[in-house]
Amino acid sequence: MSKVKRISFSELKNWKECPYRHKLIYIDKLPHFEGNEYTAFGTAIHAACEETIPNLSGQPIKVFEKSFLRELKVLKDNGKELNTKLINDMRSQAVPICEQVIPAVKNHFGNFEVVSVEEEILEPITEFESYGKSFKGFIDMVIKTKDNKYHIIDWKTCSWGWSRDKKSDPMTNYQLTYYKNYFSKKHKIDPKKIETYFVLLKRTAKQENIEVLRVTSGHKKTENSLKLLKNAVINIERGLKIKNRLNCKYCKFHKTEYCQ
Repeated sequence: MSKVKRISFSELKNWKECPYRHKLIYIDKLPHFEGNEYTAFGTAIHAACEETIPNLSGQPIKVFEKSFLRELKVLKDNGKELNTKLINDMRSQAVPICEQVIPAVKNHFGNFEVVSVEEEILEPITEFESYGKSFKGFIDMVIKTKDNKYHIIDWKTCSWGWSRDKKSDPMTNYQLTYYKNYFSKKHKIDPKKIETYFVLLKRTAKQENIEVLRVTSGHKKTENSLKLLKNAVINIERGLKIKNRLNCKYCKFHKTEYCQ
């Protein structure tokens, strides 16, 4: 069976930041990211949410600890030097998040049922000539409320929260715009019955470690997001790989044999 041609939001974001870096990672397949304590924390907190919220019961902190230890072991086995103080801080920081997440979700959405957890989206891109590509993604959680609306949730671990600019950043919000669009197509659900949210899980906030952030995606925003997706798909297909010199500062390929 031939492999489905696909593009994910993370790939699209990578391309938008620098088409040449996209080529190094996705075409040349160069290694580009190693896990760390922060990714281990994020994975473990995700697990705590996804395993306990469907039944509104259980002990999120126990799920977190088990998953966190597992992720840290993988890092250590791969030769990653770990920061013991940071790890201990993260263990403490996880406690209020785990205590607050179920009450916060219940308080915001009221009575609900969990429709799916880690739902895969792999839908053909039919809004334009996509050269056979599909949009790929994983939706953290979908819930359905008593008014028959579907709510797409994406968990985001962060430090103290997001700035106003981050909350309103189009590219950040497009992730949920794409999820809504292709979830709607996958299940043949009216987009008007679908709402989307980032749920911020804050490590260092002094209070209210959970913030439910609604992101609206009307016709115009969806149209703009699809224009960006179309631009990326066409340029990737044509092999165009321009270097974005404005984003070199933190790029691991900058001033290496791969990108002079």
